[in-house]
Amino acid sequence: MSSNPAPPRPSVRTTPELASALRLTVMRLSRRLRQVHAKGHDLSANQLSTMSVLMRDGELGMRELAELEKVQPPSMTRTVASLVAAGMVERRASASDRRQQRVRLSAAGREIILAERRRRDAWLAQRVAKLTAGEREILRAAQPVLQRLAE
Repeated sequence: MSSNPAPPRPSVRTTPELASALRLTVMRLSRRLRQVHAKGHDLSANQLSTMSVLMRDGELGMRELAELEKVQPPSMTRTVASLVAAGMVERRASASDRRQQRVRLSAAGREIILAERRRRDAWLAQRVAKLTAGEREILRAAQPVLQRLAE
């Protein structure tokens, strides 16, 4: 971050202007966070996202996983196949319906996700630490609101 503060921006007056400003800011922050990769893998953003869902939700069926990731089942099948080949996830037949596949994160996949989170959290913590105390308080107050928008 530069030591020179950014010039003041025009105030956001209307709800559509606020929505547009938030969209742009969140997209830029998301892009920056995606650029902060842990070393030792060449997994794509889609693969990491799929692994993160499995980390959060545990073992899932392929259809559930595709729905959570907002992709079509054939796309999820390809993503999971590449993750199985890389040893990041494990696939097994469902106990209730042997035709259905269940997927869970492997130990190696879990370590990759934890390393990604640590690296990105550290990067963001360094950025947040450079803000003023008042700016950090604004972020603390805004975090639950941003969480509600994301749900």
